[in-house]
Amino acid sequence: QCLLSGSWQSDTSSRMVVFILDKDNRFSGFYLPGPAAGDSELLTSPLEGSQQDTGLAPQPTFSFTVNWRLRETARRTVFLGQCYVDTNGEETLHALWLLREAADNPAEDWKATR
Repeated sequence: QCLLSGSWQSDTSSRMVVFILDKDNRFSGFYLPGPAAGDSELLTSPLEGSQQDTGLAPQPTFSFTVNWRLRETARRTVFLGQCYVDTNGEETLHALWLLREAADNPAEDWKATR
């Protein structure tokens, strides 16, 4: 059974720490960008999310938002994925992400999302 609580590391050395899920499968924690992020302004940032009930799906889907702490820019990233357990009992997360930066005006909106 896949549980998100604990510490996770990505293939780019970013790290995510998830605190214990509450009774509604919500969680919080923090995200630490790895060196591959290449942005020295990125600081340890809070995250909040939820996981599908493992009683309904032993390999649950999840989503979470990171509200980046930056010196100059407002950014937010949303992750959406699924937790898998392999035949050895090893848990892995597979996720897609979407980054949004604050735009100065509607004409700049097109380049604010990656």
